[in-house]
Amino acid sequence: MTERILVTPADLLGDGVFETVDLRPSGPWLLEQHLSRLVRSAAILGLPEPDLSPVRNRVFESTGALRIIYTRGLLNMSVSPIPDGLLRERREGVRTISADLGVSIRRRPPWSISAAKSLSYASNFAARRWAARQGADDMIWLSTEGYVLEAPTASVVWLAGGELCTVSPAEAGILPGITALHLLSLAGPAGLRASERMVTLDELAAAEAIWLASSLRGLAEVTSLDGVPRARSPWTPRLLELLGFPVD
Repeated sequence: MTERILVTPADLLGDGVFETVDLRPSGPWLLEQHLSRLVRSAAILGLPEPDLSPVRNRVFESTGALRIIYTRGLLNMSVSPIPDGLLRERREGVRTISADLGVSIRRRPPWSISAAKSLSYASNFAARRWAARQGADDMIWLSTEGYVLEAPTASVVWLAGGELCTVSPAEAGILPGITALHLLSLAGPAGLRASERMVTLDELAAAEAIWLASSLRGLAEVTSLDGVPRARSPWTPRLLELLGFPVD
């Protein structure tokens, strides 16, 4: 059952940050990485550094999705089941379309909070609804220069020539993906090289496999890009297993 949380004016205005963590029988997965990113996001928004001891000290007795919300001086936690839609995407993959986000990787405004996981997610969900109206499940955002950035609620990961890649967060000015970066740290034992780099849409389309990565999805394989079907990759179950997600 979802716990009741207090809604503040800051929540209503999107003036806060959040993290969503996969709760496993062993505990919150990659918790410290999520908490570190929460602190970085709070700093970008000019929020006081949060006291995270209530999260670290809590014993979680269920699996599911842990959501941590921090606004100005107020920290909330809630636990809920993982949405069926995310489980289906992990199992069946996603059809994606690309779209220009209208931002330049070279000319971000000085007040940009694109590298923070803020509560201002209205445009992210609007993008996914627009993608659904086009017959897709999700979207891959592009910069005005034609470089791949991220999906509205996930990082982009791809495999090309034995190299497991994700978009460079520092160069693209996007949110660092915890699941994507953790996966790259496991590339060596899987017999792959790891790389963070920029990629054009054409280069991405030529990759052997493409995934959307996030903490609850794990990996959702891209089964079509801009209407072009893609063959399923044998790497998908192998990488999901590396990340500790169930493989159907």
